[in-house]
This record gives sequence, structure tokens and C-alpha cells, in this order.
Amino acid sequence: MKELVLSARHAMGRKVEGHALVANDGLSARYDLNRLTGVFSRPAHKLVGQSYVGRILVLDTAKGGVASAWMLHEMQSRDMAPLAIVFNSVNTILVQGAALAGIPMLAGFDEDVTACVPHGAWVEVDPAVGTLRVLDPQGRASASASASDAESHGTQSNMSKVRFVERG
Repeated sequence: MKELVLSARHAMGRKVEGHALVANDGLSARYDLNRLTGVFSRPAHKLVGQSYVGRILVLDTAKGGVASAWMLHEMQSRDMAPLAIVFNSVNTILVQGAALAGIPMLAGFDEDVTACVPHGAWVEVDPAVGTLRVLDPQGRASASASASDAESHGTQSNMSKVRFVERG
């Protein structure tokens, strides 16, 4: 079985696996997430209504200031945090927030990560080696990821710039 592997220039945290929530949208922990219910709450966000708790967020960029950073810590203290966050680009404030909350993070890819990772895929974030691996594009526990899901979240297939490795 071949799997997709993307390399990040910036990484921190522990290795985790989980379902990916993918959108070519930004993330402000303050304005996009409801930290009490655990769902994307801003109506204009492409993931509105979806739970981010225990998911790996794969998004375009980080938005927001200091409040975004401390909200990640608060979410983690309530067990209402994402499992990891993956960005094409990130700001220092969100990096500080993720570090304070102990949320693994990857950022800085040569490819548009939101176009390469299927929405709902089962992925591995391994900051020690700086990689995001798509282990199962369909997701292990859910077959809900489909082409129409990917299109509705702004993702498109762009696999020509990424490498595939054989997995035993």
C-alpha cells in the first residue's frame, strides 16, 4: 500500500494519529471555534458545525492574536482541543498557544497541504521527523470522506508534488 508523505519545515509536539478535518480556510481559535461545544462556530468557516475535538486540523493559515493562543490552552484543559494542527503557514502567536497547550503542530510545506490531504482521511502527525502521513485516504472508522466532501471543504487533488512510500 502506498501512502502520501508531506514534509514540514516547522514542527513541534508529540506523534499522533487521527481523522483530518481539511479546509482551505484559516483558523482563529477565538472567532472560529466554540470552546464550550467543541465545534467550528463561525458561519462563514468552511468547517462550520463540525467537531474539532480529537481531530487533526489541516488548514491554510493561522489567524488571530493573543486570545487565540490562550484559548487553545483552555480547550486542552477541558479536553476539548484538536489532536493536532497542521498549517500551510502559521504565526508566532498560535505557535506559542499550541506549545502552551501541548498540541502538536506542523507548518511550512512545499505543497498546499489543504489540497493534498483528503477531508476525513486517517493521518499521522510526526513532529520528530516533520512529516504528515496520509495512512488511509478514506479514514479508518468512517467512510464519510468523499469527493463531494472534499469539494465542499475547498480541497482538490494535487498529488503530483508529493512523494509516496511503500508501507508494509
